[in-house]
Amino acid sequence: MNNTLLLAICIIACLVIGFLGSFFTVTGPDSWYASIKKPSFNPPNWIFGPVWTLLYILMGISLFLILKQGLATPMVKTAVLIFGAQLVLNLLWSGLFFGLQSPLFAAMEIVLLWVFILLTILYFYPLSKPAAFLLVPYILWVSFAAILNISIYLLNR
Repeated sequence: MNNTLLLAICIIACLVIGFLGSFFTVTGPDSWYASIKKPSFNPPNWIFGPVWTLLYILMGISLFLILKQGLATPMVKTAVLIFGAQLVLNLLWSGLFFGLQSPLFAAMEIVLLWVFILLTILYFYPLSKPAAFLLVPYILWVSFAAILNISIYLLNR
């Protein structure tokens, strides 16, 4: 497959996951999210869209760098499966937090998501250091999101 096409598919696939997750994240003035207590360090709502868009693009580029090595190697197959698992967990978090309005379940799930992002980085690193480094902003943002999520749970229990 042409590298440009593969890169586009990887980025679009990650952006689609983000788009699907956005169906759960209604945060207007009459939403559940607007009515709950949030910590003082809660960012403004407008920041989440651009940050997540950039992170999904970086994830797509990272995946591309791994996939262009081919799936013939067991290490590449495993790395891609772990990447896929963290992507599914990423989508699941939106459904738990916003869809089910459950900061508790979302907090438990985000810990698992964080572990799978770390595993993805660890599996990507020997295959492509740039692919692993492209995921560092993602794990940092999810670390912040986990602190935010847990704080929201504690403020609203």
